[in-house]
Amino acid sequence: MRKALVLLLLAALLGVTAACGGDDDEAAPEPAAPTGQAETDEATTEEANPCAKDQLETVSDGSLTIATDNPAFPPWFQDAEGAPWDPTTTPTGEGYEAAVAYAVAEQLGFTQDEVRWVVVPFNNIFRPGPKDFDFDINQVSYLPKRDEAVDFSDSYYDVEQAVITLKNSDFANAASLADLKGAKLGAQLGTTSLDAINEVVQPDQEAAVYNKNIDAITALKNGQVDGIVVDFPTSLYITAVQVPNAKVVGRLPAGEEYFGLVFEEGNALRDCANEAIAALQTDGTIEQLQEEWINASAPPVLE
Repeated sequence: MRKALVLLLLAALLGVTAACGGDDDEAAPEPAAPTGQAETDEATTEEANPCAKDQLETVSDGSLTIATDNPAFPPWFQDAEGAPWDPTTTPTGEGYEAAVAYAVAEQLGFTQDEVRWVVVPFNNIFRPGPKDFDFDINQVSYLPKRDEAVDFSDSYYDVEQAVITLKNSDFANAASLADLKGAKLGAQLGTTSLDAINEVVQPDQEAAVYNKNIDAITALKNGQVDGIVVDFPTSLYITAVQVPNAKVVGRLPAGEEYFGLVFEEGNALRDCANEAIAALQTDGTIEQLQEEWINASAPPVLE
């Protein structure tokens, strides 16, 4: 009898142990995440906007540095009186390129007070290496060769070239490219205006080349050349203000030339500027600024 009772007690103890073991085998609940951790993990999965102002890498923290030449001429830049603008003075925002530059800056999150201007001569823009500006705006046409040294934005202005002569010139009434064959034409070094003389007009005389556009204008005034070639908007200012006794003979056949902002090679800011330009195209700002600063009665195209 005593032996039977012992066996019954052992069996009971074994049953309790088995029951406890079953509880251990059940899956334990996951520990609760610390307060706020789930929200933090979710937020980190969302990528930051690379074009947000606080994500942009600019040459000066908190400001956007824009380069152009000095002096900068209307209709691209001008002071409050409509004269050529010195970028080292207080900016006015007057002129097509000045207005476009500030509009792009605003799209990137910078106020006008946060824009800083520096002077970079045209021929220095394409030198390889680090730049002391975030972008340059100076009627710079995209060319594959130039793009090897710097990066270009999308177009903020599609370009036409124009021929200017004095009103009393033998070529003032030229109605075709053939009528300009005998002309001595000039343009600034390294510009698509010079390319247009050599590749589109193809005059019999070698083109005169000048380091600055103002030097070409002076040569026209002094009768050292029969005419000069510049982009069409610039021709309007030259004939209205700088050389009143000159005229725009005509525009040259349009190609696929456009002006773009110029960036240091590989600068990620270029993609953000392209987004800004696209937005300004979409909302009509670019068209509005062109109407305000550039569009006028256009002379004929010389074929």
